[in-house]
Amino acid sequence: MKLFRTGLTAFACVFLLAACQQGDQVDEETSEEEELEVLAVPVETESPVRSDIYATYTGTAPIEAFAEADVIAKVDGEVRELHAEEGDMVAKDQILASLDGERLRLELNESKARLQKLQRDFARNRELQERGLISEGDFERIQYDLQALQASYNLASLELDYTQIRATISGVISERYIKLGNTIKTGDPVYRVTSLDPLVAYMFVPEREFRQIVAGQPARIEIDALPGPALEAAVTRVSPVVDPQTGTFKITIEIHDAERRIKPGMFGRISIVLDMHEKVLQIPRSAIIERGGELSVFIVEDGVGIRKNIQTGFSSDGLVEITEGLVDSDKVITVGHVGLKNEAKVVVINAPQDENTAVDTSTPTEEDE
Repeated sequence: MKLFRTGLTAFACVFLLAACQQGDQVDEETSEEEELEVLAVPVETESPVRSDIYATYTGTAPIEAFAEADVIAKVDGEVRELHAEEGDMVAKDQILASLDGERLRLELNESKARLQKLQRDFARNRELQERGLISEGDFERIQYDLQALQASYNLASLELDYTQIRATISGVISERYIKLGNTIKTGDPVYRVTSLDPLVAYMFVPEREFRQIVAGQPARIEIDALPGPALEAAVTRVSPVVDPQTGTFKITIEIHDAERRIKPGMFGRISIVLDMHEKVLQIPRSAIIERGGELSVFIVEDGVGIRKNIQTGFSSDGLVEITEGLVDSDKVITVGHVGLKNEAKVVVINAPQDENTAVDTSTPTEEDE
């Protein structure tokens, strides 16, 4: 019986030892798998692109009409006809409204009759003066009277013409101040005419940009109310002086809108092209890390993330020009690079399966074993 107990104890020790060894092996494999999972950081990459990039100055300004004028009444009268309404396109000197001109018409007819009578008297006196029957002084007085009456007739004719109210510039009727039947006086505003070609925007630029902006530079304008591509414009005038109070100078942006989509008063974001580099290497701005005054990015090489210092140039539309540090074939990490350590293992989650260089971290099955 004693021998049987000794054998049973020995068998139990062997069984426990084997179980412990198997448990240690399982724990070691699990630890290795967890370590692989920790080391393989998921990231996304992009390849650099080559295209033109522009250095720009960007600001905001309201869009205004280059020319705008209030049409005023030049004579008193009652509004008898309206020939234009708000929104109508009109040409310079086009009749917009008509006033009652009956009194002025009668005054003109009276002046015309007196002028014709004096013209006949002047013709007879000329013949008498040539024959020496009247003095030179009497003839000159008649001549002066004729000139004065001619001027009065011309003035009466002009005032009658003023009863036809005309546009002073070409454009669109932006406001009508009068109604049919109103009695208006000389100097009263009647219409407002706004020219829509060209439109302008006035920007006040810091003096540090004074040497970089000149007339003729292209500009682009984005307007929130008009979705779609940016509109083309140009710098037409640059003020030669800097305002000492604000430290800015004024530039004028001219816009031509054949489709008449832009309206005065709209607010625009304006970008002025200062310089351009052709077909340069560019990467997303979000991929760049700045530490200690140095710029760097991570690229993927053989399944690990490698930090590379870079030099940059122009930036535009979320892209940055790379002047040193990268080549076209580099795979730049754009997501997952924050906090990433140099030479850490990575798995590219947006790459095709055959390009994924990360170690397979799945748990082996019994069939694999």
